[in-house]
Amino acid sequence: MPAATVFACVLGNALEFYDFTTYTFFALAIGRSFFPAHDPVVSLLISVATFGVGFCTRPLGGLVIGAFADHAGRKPAMMLTIGLMAVGMLMLALTPPFAVIGYAAPVIVVAARLLQGFALGGEVGPATSYLIEVAPDDRRARLASWQIASQGCALLAAGLVGFILAHSLSSEAMTEWGWRVALLLGLIIIPGGLYIRKNLPESADVSDRARRQSAASVLGNLLRGHPWPLLLGLIAIMTSTVSTYVGLYMTTYGETALKLKAPSAITAPLISGLTTIIFALIGGWLADRYGRRVVMLAPRILLVLAIYPAFVFLIGHPSIVTLLITTGLMSALGSLSSAGVIVAIPEMLPASVRASGLSTAYAFAVTVFGGTTQFVLAWLIGVSGDPLAPAWYMVGSGIIGVIAMALMPETKGRPLPRD
Repeated sequence: MPAATVFACVLGNALEFYDFTTYTFFALAIGRSFFPAHDPVVSLLISVATFGVGFCTRPLGGLVIGAFADHAGRKPAMMLTIGLMAVGMLMLALTPPFAVIGYAAPVIVVAARLLQGFALGGEVGPATSYLIEVAPDDRRARLASWQIASQGCALLAAGLVGFILAHSLSSEAMTEWGWRVALLLGLIIIPGGLYIRKNLPESADVSDRARRQSAASVLGNLLRGHPWPLLLGLIAIMTSTVSTYVGLYMTTYGETALKLKAPSAITAPLISGLTTIIFALIGGWLADRYGRRVVMLAPRILLVLAIYPAFVFLIGHPSIVTLLITTGLMSALGSLSSAGVIVAIPEMLPASVRASGLSTAYAFAVTVFGGTTQFVLAWLIGVSGDPLAPAWYMVGSGIIGVIAMALMPETKGRPLPRD
């Protein structure tokens, strides 16, 4: 498969994580620009809450765009999501500050986040379905694993951009326009992605079925005919999401719980990004060679067993080195497992509900657990006073995920289900 095709399919997922990481880095500056308040903490909280609003429309996007992809085809759905993402990012990057247009600024920003959330909810299902449908049977996992690896690429890019801007600009320049530069840099690759997606051939798996079912009937068929794969997929993605977002939380954890300096803690996403790229691609290769189940289960079980001792060691020996080791451990094992999950779920579903099934499971899991993980962790640490709270949270979600993964069938070597 041409590299350009893979790039076009994983572009949206990469943009999601670039956007998330960039917003996290510059939440304080964005808050001061759009949500001025007498108390800077209030401004920051409003900014973070506004970012979280985008998660609210993800389930709707997963349902609507996923059904659209199973009705009209993967290609038009992928064109729609990347276009909506571009509009949302432009709205956020180009909206004048509160000081210029008043309350219209936060209104536009909230609208941009809602639009982005809707698009992101429907991105992964059609794009991943397309990848595995056009891939050779013995390379489906390797190609699908680029969806996970793209998250690492985005973390690296956002981390490098954030690091360069933070060390190049004054705090005043960062608040006024520096964060806008970071967002606009993420938009550079969208025109190329749009062009490639426009010229992709439609997947043969959906061309006939698309003419015979309406978008509304897709969801009915999914919920009535395939509730078990949908539930197992949602739980498996939930577990992967928790470990991913705990990893993204490690910068904040290093600064607050471990009292590390911000310039040191900000390197955690760079390590997370690098290990995600490497181990996601290794996981895809292993899943094609040895099967989906062993790749999903073995790293996840190991992570459940290792994460508590890792946090105990980190808290007992707080330093940037131990922070990076712990972050790398989570990213490596989580990415290995996720590489099996991302291909196993759509392989359980027939073409008529494949995109909607993966989109729905992914959108709901990320909304409930991705959108709340960092808040829940901060709350748990604050209420309990226990810096080990992130480890317990990962252990609990990991055990539930292992059970779901153990119930999923082995799909390696099987042709994709037909209708």
